[in-house]
Amino acid sequence: MNLYEYMGKEIFKKYGIPVPDGYVVSDINEIRPYQYPVAVKSQILSGKRGKSGGIKFAKSQEDLKEAAKTLLGATINGLKVNKLLIERMINIKKELYLSITLDRSSKGPLLMASPDGGMDIESVPDSRIIKIKIDPLMGYSDYISREVSEFLGLSGSLKSQLGTLIGLLYNAFKKEDSLLMEINPLIIDSSDNIIAGDSKVIIDDSSLYRHKEYIFPDPEKTELENESASKSFTFIEMDGDIGVIANGAGLTMATLDALTLHKLRPRNFLDLGGTDSTGIVEDAFSFVLRADPKIFFVNIFGGVTKADTVANGIVAAKNKFNIKQKIVVRLSGVHEDEGRRILMDNGIDAYSNMNDAINELVKLNGGN
Repeated sequence: MNLYEYMGKEIFKKYGIPVPDGYVVSDINEIRPYQYPVAVKSQILSGKRGKSGGIKFAKSQEDLKEAAKTLLGATINGLKVNKLLIERMINIKKELYLSITLDRSSKGPLLMASPDGGMDIESVPDSRIIKIKIDPLMGYSDYISREVSEFLGLSGSLKSQLGTLIGLLYNAFKKEDSLLMEINPLIIDSSDNIIAGDSKVIIDDSSLYRHKEYIFPDPEKTELENESASKSFTFIEMDGDIGVIANGAGLTMATLDALTLHKLRPRNFLDLGGTDSTGIVEDAFSFVLRADPKIFFVNIFGGVTKADTVANGIVAAKNKFNIKQKIVVRLSGVHEDEGRRILMDNGIDAYSNMNDAINELVKLNGGN
């Protein structure tokens, strides 16, 4: 779950990380008298907002209202602006980069810092980035901040502030089940205070049952995709007419490829995952049905997912939702003979081989 800037900064404040004073508005009437000048920042899940005109500056109430009128409802980088973060401008002396991310190669947190803040970290030469792996069992230690401060050329109170801030950021990263907590830029202001000028926070989707306050509609997803986020499967809408249900991301992708190879157009991607629940199969059908496909194709290679369970779920869904579209099933794996018998007894075509099932789809689609 990728959070908006203002949400990331709320997390920072929760853990004691300094951020600029500010507030969020979704309507021009919510603007209130404030300390000027201010930055008016579009809240969209996209980088390079400033270069795309998504950040403006105001020196007065009139400037602020004009900026808000321009930005609210605008489309920036393909995303509609529904909220603005209005915050006090900072007199910037220096911009740094700081982040903690989950490093999959070392299977633990990785701290990165650079004296070249304000730039995409991918554009910064490796020689200008310090990377320190944090042992999740040992946790954060002061030697880490000393090493980072030396690399960034900080001393005195700045060194002390940075040490405290890194400790707070690591604590937030760990307790909020984060995959990334990035501050870019990390600002040193004219009074030598260190402040988080921006935030990029990603929360592990698998932990959202512990962080329901972070669940919100993703503007880049369709209504059905957002609604399916709380389910035990992955659902993505496409622009075809073959409704797809498969188990495992790899098999689902292979199914889409096979359909496309035969000039069939998938209506969706739905990875059922490993399940032994007829209810999850019913839920999957309910979402694909609402996408209004011409034909259903269920492709199951059973392991954890038992073929007879899926078969019972398909039959239950057909009856419960009164599905009129043709359902073609490839069913292979644990209890596959029983699963195919259940389907055939209920008038549903079932195959053990994916090519045979796709050939049937081609016929049903008019042989195109």
